[in-house]
Amino acid sequence: MDNSKKYWNPYFGGVMLGLLLLLTMFITGRGLGASGAAKSTVVTAVDVVAPAHAEKSAYYSKFLSDDKNPMNEWLVFEVIGILAGALLSGALSGRLKFVVEHSPKITSKTRLIMAALGGLAFGLGSQFARGCTSGAALSGMATLALAGFITMMAIFGTAYVFAYFFRKFWI
Repeated sequence: MDNSKKYWNPYFGGVMLGLLLLLTMFITGRGLGASGAAKSTVVTAVDVVAPAHAEKSAYYSKFLSDDKNPMNEWLVFEVIGILAGALLSGALSGRLKFVVEHSPKITSKTRLIMAALGGLAFGLGSQFARGCTSGAALSGMATLALAGFITMMAIFGTAYVFAYFFRKFWI
């Protein structure tokens, strides 16, 4: 039996995500969200590369202070934990290798470019929305906020429409 494609049950993953969300809200008083970690990373990078610009910028300066490092946010550690968990999961299941899965109709390079463009678009969207899907949709729905339900419907509705046009990049 080939275990290289063996995945965990998605329902188990969903239950575990729900329990993690509940635990996070109980411990921190707020939900999950990874876009804050990306924001902390960008702010830190700008501060390292161009400290004068970061200090003068109305946006960057509100995240910088002498007594608080933007990388010392719990969301940064959440994302590090997600990456570590993904590596551990891949190692335990025997799937820890660099493989670019793609349709036979396209090249690995095209797949990587489209994935990068999709990631950039999603990152920009999360900044316009003031949060990623985890923060806006999952955490919003967990608190029974109408905005969380509308956000989730908009995310999946938009994905459904765009999937029709971009399906050739994965099937």
